[in-house]
Parts: sequence; structure tokens; C-alpha cells
Amino acid sequence: MKKFTLILLGVFTTYLSYGQQIVSGTVTDPSGLPIPYVNILEKGSEKGTTTDEQGKYTIAVDEGAVLVFSFIGYETKEVEVGNQEIIDVVLQEGEALSTIIVVGSRSPKRTATDTPVAIDIIDMQEIITKSGKIEINELLQYTAPSFNANKQSGSDGADHIDPASLRGLGPDQTLVLINGKRRHSSSLINIFGTRGRGNSGTDLNAIPATAIKRIEVLRDGAAAQYGSDAIAGVINIVLKNDVNTISGSVSYGAYNTNAKGDFPDGTPNTDGNRLDTDNDGNRIGDDQDFDGGSVKVTANYGVEIGDGGYANFTTEFLSKNKTLRPGFDFRRGFGEAAIDGFNFFVNAAVPISKKTEAYAFGGRNYRDTDAFAFTRNGGERVVTAIFPNGFTPRITSNIIDNSVSVGVRTETENGWKIDVNNTWGKNNFHYFIQGTLNASLQESSPTDFDAGGHSLSQNTTSLDLSKYYPNIMKGLNIAFGSEYRTENFIIFAGEEGSYATYDVNGLPIIDPANQTQPTDPDSGELRPGGSQGFPGYSPANEVDRSRSNFSLYTDAELDITDSFLLGAAARFENYSDFGSTINGKLAFRVKASDNINVRGSVSTGFRAPSLAQIYYNLRFTDFQGGVATETLLSPNNSPVTASFGIESLEEETAINAAVGATASFGGFTATVDGYYINVKDRIVLTGTFAAPQIPNVNEAQFFANGVDTETVGLDIILSWKGNFDFGNISATLAGNINNMTIEEVKNGNLDESIFFGEREKAFLLASAPDSKFAFNANYSKDKFNAGLGLTHFSEIVLIDFADTEDVYGAKITADLNAGYQLSDNLKLTLGGNNIFNEYPDQQNDGETEAGGYWDAVQMGFGGAYYYARLDFNF
Repeated sequence: MKKFTLILLGVFTTYLSYGQQIVSGTVTDPSGLPIPYVNILEKGSEKGTTTDEQGKYTIAVDEGAVLVFSFIGYETKEVEVGNQEIIDVVLQEGEALSTIIVVGSRSPKRTATDTPVAIDIIDMQEIITKSGKIEINELLQYTAPSFNANKQSGSDGADHIDPASLRGLGPDQTLVLINGKRRHSSSLINIFGTRGRGNSGTDLNAIPATAIKRIEVLRDGAAAQYGSDAIAGVINIVLKNDVNTISGSVSYGAYNTNAKGDFPDGTPNTDGNRLDTDNDGNRIGDDQDFDGGSVKVTANYGVEIGDGGYANFTTEFLSKNKTLRPGFDFRRGFGEAAIDGFNFFVNAAVPISKKTEAYAFGGRNYRDTDAFAFTRNGGERVVTAIFPNGFTPRITSNIIDNSVSVGVRTETENGWKIDVNNTWGKNNFHYFIQGTLNASLQESSPTDFDAGGHSLSQNTTSLDLSKYYPNIMKGLNIAFGSEYRTENFIIFAGEEGSYATYDVNGLPIIDPANQTQPTDPDSGELRPGGSQGFPGYSPANEVDRSRSNFSLYTDAELDITDSFLLGAAARFENYSDFGSTINGKLAFRVKASDNINVRGSVSTGFRAPSLAQIYYNLRFTDFQGGVATETLLSPNNSPVTASFGIESLEEETAINAAVGATASFGGFTATVDGYYINVKDRIVLTGTFAAPQIPNVNEAQFFANGVDTETVGLDIILSWKGNFDFGNISATLAGNINNMTIEEVKNGNLDESIFFGEREKAFLLASAPDSKFAFNANYSKDKFNAGLGLTHFSEIVLIDFADTEDVYGAKITADLNAGYQLSDNLKLTLGGNNIFNEYPDQQNDGETEAGGYWDAVQMGFGGAYYYARLDFNF
């Protein structure tokens, strides 16, 4: 013990000899609650640390040091150390948010709680370290009140990119920004029984969660401010700019395979068995309690550049196995897809002068995915010489998502802020079908094919100017700018065997009258061509289409008095392929008291039809109640489409209105916002029409401006935090009540029951659940923290292939986590999502969309997920 004491004394003496001292303390907010993860830097050096869960810190500093304390939502504070050994700091809530773009307002004096519209500020560091959810869509599903996303199965590309929606509208009716700049969309368009059928959305999972400082969710129509796609709202992702700190995590999790339900004997996955299929379609596998194992490794590091500049780097690696859940006999591979992915992102700013900096951000996401298609049990689609017992094809894909944004921002001598930017992004989706065959090639068929794919690229050049006039009334901010955007959509063909139908001599059929197509020896039915599971894109499907868009906007916010704010915006857009549109917005905020704000807005909006909706086309096999049907999805500009009476696509238009209030009393805050959204000419995917006039096709399907919808809803967020001797407690209730109605089906002279019948209506309405409420409570004391989350999902009703209702009753899931700070640099978290292993209600008639005993609704069909996570920070 004496020797140990001497060692400690020696270490302390060494510190003193180099003119250093140890400083410790606690950082709290004005109410006395500790603030975790506050950044603390020694000014002018590379030394830094962060506060722990209790707001405590310790740092070694040089003589005469100045400590800089900063945290999002609070004013930055500088403290001279002097001879102090204990420095407790109180950070005032203030305008730190105003130094970085806040979506929904271009004023430099506007904080998130001060805006005239509803904005959620989601601290990613806070929720990542207390959650086992590994993708952004999952994190937002249980954090943002009106955000909904589900894993899919049997939906081709949608198995690999999760469709998501805000306030029940389409995935492509929510605009995504990164650091305030428009993000490109995915090239995938959702076709089958998924959320957002007929829509293309932004692939949020292509952005590494570890690279994100916070996410701002603007829950209000904003097309007049930001352009097309902002009918439902805007999601702005703000990237990290931390420096001199290495942080990251290693996590592992897996699903409980014991699916709840009363399944027939022999059903895959019964009694918790993890069963797969071999190349003969046989079920294989040992009894296993877990599947879908997921390993995720992340790292983030930043370096200083000049005076105030930075370069922050993030990398993520994810490897997730498939899950398998009980399915009907025609769907032996029902479950979530496997994913192997690598992500790299950079966020940088380089000072050029005192008021000018160049900046850049962007990255690359690569994913190799693997999902099961529907099972081929026999008949003309199975060649028994290759697969004696049938087979379950696998749809695999390579998804590459690249983006880069560069710009310069400056402030002139007279106060004008100028931002010149160019942002480019491209999503490439390439299909490879494995464990399959081309039945028309019979015994000579390969068992894997390159099926081609699609890509979407977008380039946006923008100029933004703004100026704040503090002496006009109580403050006026004026902003205006322009944007020029180009888009390019491509479909590229796969190898010949993936799409061609061959004759008995093994030659592609180009002259059906003089070539003989093989038949099944037992049934006599023609053997179909193309790769089973997903037929490849042929040269006839190939597309290479582009368009351009030019826009002008103006935006103003005026504080007429200290308590009354008025905002207005207008935007003109002109598209090269369908014309121009003008939209406007008015908003207000009234400070009814020091603690209560009342706010509201009204706006018009629009969304241009995507290039994919205009030009996408494919002939595919559609399983309807287990029966395979050849279907043609015809492009909107095709004579085939026109012959069915489908008109050229036009823009969707919208009217948005909202009114709400915010309140804050000590540790309690509340926001309540009601909204109304009326959308005209929504673009939908129609039902399937009989098409005997088209060779080798049973049915045809189209994109059309098919329906008008009206949505009325309410978002509620209540939060409370308290500081007690026994620990710190916080609780949040976030809920959404939503009612969408289909006001009109615009079927013209076509049969409404086919054009957009009850089944299609049910899919659209299921994207807008009646309600979702999430309650989260957290406790922390010294090095320990724990959290409980309860989520209530409302009833969902779908119409299956037998035209009967599949009712999925309301459900509640529970998440639980506990963390312990092992050291200043390491934290261990253990937890579980959906710990009581809840599933949607079981359906038994074999007519579900995905062929499983549940559809992709509510909490999904994965069951309980258990995980361990080790976070590090150096």
C-alpha cells in the first residue's frame, strides 16, 4: 500500500513538474440537472474530454488554461482555470442551435423551440448508446412520433431498402437533407405489398448513424421552402464535427426464433427451429434458439484544420444474417434479408478567412444483401433434374450509394450570408439471382444470373443568401436563393438467360410462330423464361432518361414584437418534362407567456412525379395466394399504358395546415400539434388488369395519378426530467393520432375495383396507422443507467388475395436496456428490443401478401432481439 501511495505521489509530482493540473467538476443545466456528453476542450490545444452520464468530467490542463464547454442547444461557455481544481459549470439554454442550420427556419436567431412549426431534435449520441437498433429507420421508428418503417419480406428490392413514411404519406413525400442540402433518392421503386407502393424514397440506412450529431424532423409541409418531395415534412441530418476524439462501438445482437403462434406440423421455424432450404428446396438446419445475428463495428474520429476548421471521419461495418419465420408452403423462406455492408462518411470545413470557409461532406455506402423469394414447389417452373423437390430462389443485390457535397459560405461586411454549393449523389442497385433457374432452358439452365438493375443520380447546384436585420421591429431575417437540379434514371439489362425465353433447341425465342417453347412433361404447360424469383431486365426494359429543374425561392421571418413572429415563403419551380409550379407558406408563433408558445402554419405544396414512376417497367412473376401470375408493369409513357386509358403523370398538389402549442415548466415540456394534409392526384400503383393481348403476360399494371386523400392528425410529445438524491430520472411520451381517408378514386372510365380496389386502398391506408404511442423512461446514477421503452401500435387492416380482411389487432412492445461505465473510456450496455417476443396477429388462410403468417405491419415479424454493446471514447 505504501509503495502504491508513492507511485501516485510520483505521478502527481510529474504533472506539477510540467506545469499541469487536474481539473474536475459537473456540468448542469439551469434547473440543476446534469448534462451528459458535453464537449470540453482546452482552448488552443488538442486536449479534450466529455462529461459522463452524470455530467461529471476530469481533465488534465496546462497552466493558464481556458476550458471551452459546448453542447447542442446550450450557449458555449469559456472558463479560465487559474488555480481552481473543481469547476462546476451551468450551461444556459440558448441559441447554440442558431449557429447551425435549423430546418424550417433560415433565421440565425431561431432555436428549435422558437420556430412556428413542429420540429423534433433527436440527439443521435443519446439514443444510439441506449438502443440495440442498428439502422436509422429503426431508430426513428421508435423515436419520432409520426415516423413509420417496417422490414419487408418477399417484396424484391424492398427487402433490401426499408420504405418509410412520415404522417402516413408516401416515402417520396418526405424530403431528406444532409447539413441542409438535398439528398438524392433511391433508384428503387416499391412494387409489391409494401408501405409506399408505387413510391421511391430516400435510403436513410445508407447514412452511418455514427456520423450523425442530430436529426431534425420538420413535421410540416415545406415545399414552398425546400421544393418537391416536402409535402409530409423534412428530415435534416446534421453530421458530426467533433475533433481530437476517437469514439465508436462494437455490438452484437440476435433474434429469438420462437415465433408465437399455432402453426401446422412441419411449418418452417416451428418450435423455434431455425430452418433454411438447400438447393433442392429441402428444409435444413439444427434446432437453434437465435437467428439474424448482427455484428456492427463503428468508429468516428475528427482532426482540427486551422482556426475553427475540422475534418470528421466515420466508418461502419455491418453484418446481419437472415431471419426465418413460419410461412406457408409456397413461402419457405419468409424472413428478413441478410446484409453485409460497409459505410464511410466525411464532414469537413476549412477556414479561408475570418468569415469565409470551404466545406465538404459525403461518403460511400456498399451493401451486399440476400433475401428469399417465393418457393417453386413443382410444375412447369421446376426442372426436377436440377431441383428434384422444388426450390426457393434468392434475390441478392449489390447496392452502392455515393455522394459528395462541396461549397463555400461567407459573410460580407454588411452582414449578408452567402452559401454556394454543389451536391451530387447516385444510388446504384444491381440484382443477382441465385439458387434459381430459367425453366425454358430445362436441364441446361444455370442456377444463378446477373439480372441487371437500375440507378438514379442527382446533381444540385444552389445559391443561398440571407441577412438578419436586428433593428427592424424586433428582428427581420430575409433569405432568397436559386437551385438548378438534374436527375438521371437508368435501367440496365442483365445477362440473356435472366430474361429470355428459349425454344426446345436452346435458342432465344424471337419468332414465336416458328419456334417451339418447351413444355412440362407432366402438365403440358409451357415452361416460362427468365430467372425464377426475379426475372432480369431485358434490353427492351432499358431506360436512360434525364430531366432538369430550376427554382427560385424567397423566405422571410419577422419578429413584430417580442412575442409575435410572422413567417412567409414562396417558391417557383420549373421542370423540363412537365412545366412549372408556384407554392407559398405563411406561419406564425405567439408567446402567450414565458412558458407557452402557440404556433401555426398554412401552405401549398407539390411533388413532381419521379423519373422512376414515369419510366420504370418490368415483366415479373406475381404470386397471388401462392399462384404464380406473369405481370407486366408498363411505363407511363408507353402506348400500352395509353391503350388502357391511363393518362400521363402530373405533379401531386397539396394543402397543409397546422396549429399547435409548446409549454415548458421547470423540468416538464410539452408540444401538441394538430395537422391537416389534403393531397390531390396522388401517384399510386394500380391493381392488375387482364391483358390477354400482350404475349406471355396475364395481367398489366400501371402508375397513375389515382387518388385524392385527406389526412387529419395530432402529434403529442410530453417530456419530464428530475434530479434526486437517488438518481436522475427522465421520461418521454411521444404519440401520433392519424386519420387518412381516400376522398376520390380517379379511375375515369376504368373499373374502380380493378384500377384501385379495396385491396389497394387498404395498403395505402395501412401506411397511415391510426396511432402510435411510445413511452420511454430512463434512470441514471453514477456509472449506471437503465431505460424502459413501451410502444403501442394501433390496429391495422389489410385485404388479402381472397378479398377477406386480415385484421392485425393493437399491440404493445417493450424494450429494456442497462448500461455501466466500465471506465472513463468504456461503457457496456445490455438490452433487448421487444423483450416479450410480440408478433402481429397470426393469419391462417394462406392468402397473405408475403406468404408468411403475418404481413409487414406494426412491430414487424422478427420477434425479440437481444444485444450487447461496448462503446469507447478516447
